[in-house]
Amino acid sequence: MSGKILGPDSFSSRSLPLRQLEKPVNDEVHLWYLNFDVLSNPLRQDSKAAARKMSSSQQRAVRRFYLRLLLGAYLGIPGKDVHIERRIKGKPELDKAQSKGTIEFNVSRSGGNYLIGISSGAAIGVDLEDAIRESGKPRALAKRYFSQSEIEALAVYKNEELHRNFIRTWACKEAIVKANGLGIANQLCRFSVEVDPGKEPAVLRMMDDDPDDWSLAIAKPMENTIAAVAVKQKGINLVGFTLS
Repeated sequence: MSGKILGPDSFSSRSLPLRQLEKPVNDEVHLWYLNFDVLSNPLRQDSKAAARKMSSSQQRAVRRFYLRLLLGAYLGIPGKDVHIERRIKGKPELDKAQSKGTIEFNVSRSGGNYLIGISSGAAIGVDLEDAIRESGKPRALAKRYFSQSEIEALAVYKNEELHRNFIRTWACKEAIVKANGLGIANQLCRFSVEVDPGKEPAVLRMMDDDPDDWSLAIAKPMENTIAAVAVKQKGINLVGFTLS
């Protein structure tokens, strides 16, 4: 099954401080969009605009701060007490003793934008991309990384439409790989997704799994961005939030 496409108006605004958050249930996925150009920098107190001047290490610290803050609100504990582990391939995961399998999460960033996906315990992957950026040589990249059916499907597009559909396909595929936690190397060609933007996003084929066990959805948290969400569950109901 596939999910609906969420536009910017579908993201409900939430303000700090965050109180106890209701966990997603059944096929729900909570999608949080954070824009660090407008959010306060917890490392500094002088200006929201300071986020634009942060070093790479400061940016990582700010992302960790907001991620733990958000996860803590779901778990009912202070953000500083949230324990996040990393699998061999680098996928971040909650300490099972804390989450007890009630939620899973994944994150993605693009420039000053940050995306956090929360599922009700299903494996989840998210990817956030600049929808209008030039994707280099999309046909050559597709031949290197995509499945044969995806390469053929992209062949009908040209110019801006080609770049746009390539980025959409890439986002969907990366979300699936992140959900699997296997790393991107040699994985993107092992499954196929729906390339046609006129159709709902879907997993069409998988070499190592049943595609019917997976669901894909697309969101556009702000103009000129595209987010893909993949969950290993039958069905997906996206609920969007933005932190302000």
